[in-house]
Amino acid sequence: MNADLRRKLDHITDTLWAGGVTNPVTYIEQISFLIYLKLLDEEETSRELRVRLGAGNSRFLFPDQAERFRWSKWRFKSGIELNDFIRGEVFPYMASLVKDEPQVAEYFRDARLEINEVDVLKQVVDELDSIEFRKLGPDVKGDIFEYLLTHLGQSALNGQFRTPKQIRSFMVAMVDPEFGDTIDDPACGTAGFLIDAVEYLLAKYSENPQEMPIYGEEWLERKGLTLDEAKKQMPNLQTYRKGPGEKIPDWGILEASIYGTDVSRQMMRISMMNLVLHGIGKARLKRANVLSEMGGLTEDDLNRKYKVSLSNPPFAGMLPKDSIRHDLPTNSKKSELLFLGLMMESLAPGGRCAVVVPEGALFGSTGAHVELRKKLLQDFEVLAVVSLPAGVFKPYAGVKTSVLVFRRPANPPEQGKPATAKVWFYEIKNDGYDPDKITGGGRPETPEQNDIPTMLVAWEGYKAGKFSQPPGVEAGTVLKPGSPDPKCWWADYERIADSDANLGASRYKPTVGEDLSDEDPAELIHDVLMLEKNLVDGLEKLLQEVGSV
Repeated sequence: MNADLRRKLDHITDTLWAGGVTNPVTYIEQISFLIYLKLLDEEETSRELRVRLGAGNSRFLFPDQAERFRWSKWRFKSGIELNDFIRGEVFPYMASLVKDEPQVAEYFRDARLEINEVDVLKQVVDELDSIEFRKLGPDVKGDIFEYLLTHLGQSALNGQFRTPKQIRSFMVAMVDPEFGDTIDDPACGTAGFLIDAVEYLLAKYSENPQEMPIYGEEWLERKGLTLDEAKKQMPNLQTYRKGPGEKIPDWGILEASIYGTDVSRQMMRISMMNLVLHGIGKARLKRANVLSEMGGLTEDDLNRKYKVSLSNPPFAGMLPKDSIRHDLPTNSKKSELLFLGLMMESLAPGGRCAVVVPEGALFGSTGAHVELRKKLLQDFEVLAVVSLPAGVFKPYAGVKTSVLVFRRPANPPEQGKPATAKVWFYEIKNDGYDPDKITGGGRPETPEQNDIPTMLVAWEGYKAGKFSQPPGVEAGTVLKPGSPDPKCWWADYERIADSDANLGASRYKPTVGEDLSDEDPAELIHDVLMLEKNLVDGLEKLLQEVGSV
């Protein structure tokens, strides 16, 4: 994305902020409405062109009298007329397209224009009008929205905040989506995991994918470095790959394989626009409460299984018992266990899951905690527990978390035999950002201190060996004195089962032995006896003094 586009986006957000739209979630939603209206107008122009060339059907979004709702027809309005027209006529028209354009109708259902300052609205419309989205590639359009979403990084409202890119990226790499896999996030928020999964697939299906630093292209520009120069200076620099995906066999199948749900309509709209701008216009997004019997899910939704499941679900809530779905494999009311149970239940045979969980879910001692972990170990292959730094979600939350990676066996395990044989534990102490400092609303970058690239290399070796032998040493091992602090280790099923299915990484961490003293044991014993004798002498002397008082 070039500097001119960034300037325009900054101007739009600054204008909204000055106009009283200060909640980042709200102003991103409001910008999403307007971008969607501009995109639909551009799409209508393309349809008109195809019809004139005899290459398309004649179904229009804005037929006959409805043409007045097109962006290009009302963008010249101003003042209260512009505000009233968008609010009172354009939004209701879009929401009415239930039969012809159900996705558009769903997007604008209950939509409210919350830009009340008429001059502010006019400035935002004019600025967006200067951007010809159809001339931008999916990469650039996606970058536009990603840039806007960075504003969410400056606050967390109503418990909504984004999972950091460096965490999403490694989680996607560990579940390794393939073309045709159904990919789901049951608490999709801004659709970060879904976008990263799509980008991962596009890179995999590109002739010449491009490697990018996790901090973005602008970071390289600010450093004045090429990627090769940056990697030479910072060997632990975390990167990911991007590509156009020209070898994707069928784009329609890709779009139809993306599923996301969020309980917030605002977040659902933001995630839908994020996917639209990344070229995924027909993803199966839905506003619903996936944990509730009355949450808005259909029978198909309830019964659908996914090949890939990725999420960082909310884990601070408690749900009323009566409202919780009855098909989940836990009787807990805690959202952290309910979401974990949901992702287990909805995973297809051979499917892979990576989910962020609070560490309490891994070692909690209540019956619900233990029973769910036992089921996880028995029925699923728990491949890895990646312990994250305590500050990874600062400044929003300081809770210690881990990433749990598991898969459902293609065939059920033999009767009485657990699906999990060994669990790999990896401790990430540094994730490429300062664990303690907060500046400018976020943590400063520390690209030279990042354990994730090394972890991914070890993971690839583990995977190449069909997950038969985890890297590192066995739990309980005492390492030689002077050994470096271990980063990874593993424990077998029996050891974990004997520990109430505890999956906390620290419980099994090997210890580093201490050097043995080279002093003569007889001399040490003599010294202890002397110390004890002196102590006894001192106490007897004190007793005599006390007795003489």
